[in-house]
Amino acid sequence: MATKVFMEALSPTMEEGRLVKWNRNEGDAVKGGDILAEVETDKAVMELVARGDGILRKRLINEGDAVPVGTLVGIIGAKDEDISALVSGATAAAATPPASAVPAVAAAAPTVAASAPASARSTRPTETGASSIPSGGRTVSSPLARKLAGERGVDLARIAGSGPSGRIIKRDIEAAEAAGNANVSAAVRRPASGEGDFSDIPLTQIRKTIARRLAESIGPIPTFYLTAEFDLQRAAEMRAELGDEFKVSFNDIVLKATATALAQHPEVNAHWLGDRVRYHRRVHLGMAVATDDGLIVPVIFDADQKRMSKISAEAKDLAGRARDRKLKPEEYTGSTFSVSNLGMFGIDQFTAIINPPEVGILAIGAIEEKAVVIEGAIERRKRLRVTMSCDHRVVDGAVGARFLQTLRRMIENPLMLVY
Repeated sequence: MATKVFMEALSPTMEEGRLVKWNRNEGDAVKGGDILAEVETDKAVMELVARGDGILRKRLINEGDAVPVGTLVGIIGAKDEDISALVSGATAAAATPPASAVPAVAAAAPTVAASAPASARSTRPTETGASSIPSGGRTVSSPLARKLAGERGVDLARIAGSGPSGRIIKRDIEAAEAAGNANVSAAVRRPASGEGDFSDIPLTQIRKTIARRLAESIGPIPTFYLTAEFDLQRAAEMRAELGDEFKVSFNDIVLKATATALAQHPEVNAHWLGDRVRYHRRVHLGMAVATDDGLIVPVIFDADQKRMSKISAEAKDLAGRARDRKLKPEEYTGSTFSVSNLGMFGIDQFTAIINPPEVGILAIGAIEEKAVVIEGAIERRKRLRVTMSCDHRVVDGAVGARFLQTLRRMIENPLMLVY
């Protein structure tokens, strides 16, 4: 009996997927767990695997097509099996997938590699590992490299790969673009005089998700803002005393302080659920990371229970893998409060948009040296401005102010955070 291949929900928030690359051709033999295609979700590029054995009889969408979750995208069957009814039905509205095809959103969706047999997992392509996909005369490249090449108009056939066995990887695409590769598409270059007045670039899945989520937040949520300025002089002295062996950034200090303050103010560590408010007993801190495709918020779980050095290591790891689109779904879902930092871009102060169902987000500006009055004397001190966006349905002004008072005490006395 034929096996239907659906566009699966490969992340808990995925509503639509774009098929980046077919890894199997029509007529190829496949087994359950084999990687059929690479799919761009709302957060990352992931793998769509076969759910049955047989021949890939029909590919129903093309590379680059974006379709809703539950859409029939392929058919696996026996060599002589009649699949005409399935093919004709696929041209109508998207088929309703069986329950097994769409992982429950309540639980973090597993990565496809984890659900595949061990043999499939052991050959999963990575950015640095050797490719397991036979080239069949095609250019061998990593999923990330193919995605970047498609977005930037780089012709993979004209690039020599620097990865294992000549595999094209991310740095090869970046090098080709930097060298002014002649095959960069006019669609992704700024049009020169006489080349047209504009260029239209299709939205990526992550950009579509950002647009939808922002519309859900900035309109319906009654938001107010609280701004405070903190003194960082003691934090700077502590960093100097710790030295390179235990080096932490100001951002690490802010993350640890925020998590500790949230543990003391559960009324801020909450979710608005429409008919009820959920107050969380654990602190899962979201950390906004800017990528080429948009914003993604990986999560530091139980951040209040972790040492600052552990938070520092996790933050660096999560941010790096977020930019490379290597995060697992469970690593960017489940936050109870978020922090967004634009200080490294020289932004003095800004307001961030709440990530629903959270009820607050903290915006971190740049560190500045200012002349301030300390006990009647003018001193040069490091200062930091933060702005908290609050959902007034849950967080009242006094509640938010008390949270910022606690946060101030933690940041201005950073030894309270070292244990």
